[in-house]
Amino acid sequence: MNTTRAASDGPAIFVTNRVFPEVVSFLGKFGRVVSNPVSEPFPREEFLEYASGASALMVFMNDWLDGAALDRCPKLRIIAAALKGCDNFDVAACTSRGIWFTIVPDLLTIPTAELAIALALALSRKVLEGDRLIRSGAFAGWRPALYGSGFHGHTAGIIGMGNLGRAIAKRLAAFEMKILYFDSAASLRPEELRATPVGLGELLASSDFVFLAMPLSPETRHLIDATALNWIRAGTFLINVGRGSVVDESAIATALQSGRLAGYAADVFEMEDWALSGRPKSIHPALLAQSDRTLFTPHLGSAVASVRYEVEMCAARNIAEALSGRRPPDAVNDPIAR
Repeated sequence: MNTTRAASDGPAIFVTNRVFPEVVSFLGKFGRVVSNPVSEPFPREEFLEYASGASALMVFMNDWLDGAALDRCPKLRIIAAALKGCDNFDVAACTSRGIWFTIVPDLLTIPTAELAIALALALSRKVLEGDRLIRSGAFAGWRPALYGSGFHGHTAGIIGMGNLGRAIAKRLAAFEMKILYFDSAASLRPEELRATPVGLGELLASSDFVFLAMPLSPETRHLIDATALNWIRAGTFLINVGRGSVVDESAIATALQSGRLAGYAADVFEMEDWALSGRPKSIHPALLAQSDRTLFTPHLGSAVASVRYEVEMCAARNIAEALSGRRPPDAVNDPIAR
């Protein structure tokens, strides 16, 4: 695969996915940059070949690194993730090998919350079905058809009340919805967003719309499985902008087929969680077959041009600090000196 190289001396900096040219130019002040110029990721072995000689990596959602891969990277000083979640990367292995690991803490929150609202409204108001009807040529004017469900007067349940969950709650409040949330770690006061803390079972049984906004961890993997879906109120809409593997996609497909779920919208999928053993290699076909009850976007949560630029520059600044011998501001670990 061809690469873009900045004309500079110094340590090697490997940018695994396409970024804005200004980001490459900025990094070129601190080292020799190898940057992927196209949208497709590097094949795994080519990725590891470039990484093995690098002092710094800028990585993205479609990358993953474990201890064995890091052992092939003796010069590596920092991995700067252009994302917030880090479960595709073995941070403990980075720490033990003297490698900084940084994230982008909060730039992705607002655009992802906005997308969550867009998905929920488009799914429940049958926007795609209406678009298909228009394009089919069969539309001859208004008919009593495609009745959906709006937000006003309904209950929204948010699972995960970190920054993303709060941003979703703030936006839902404008629709005059009742808001419930489940998050055992949240310190939110109910009056902050007029949101009420409840147990998971009560949230699922009481909500018309359920938003998944939690990170992926061993505790949250397949949190929404066949058992949880049996608790859910029939006719509920489920929206996932957290991580793909917090749901069991096979169980979601079954719940859609039975009518227990009125619809499922997702921007994230189990196949994307590369670090998980046994992950599916594609989206469950039974889920894709439910075209009138599903709405999917290809991980567009932060796909706002100005936001992506700031995300990449944030990761680049972390690299610049580490290569200059300083603690990167968004580090999530304290590497052991080697």
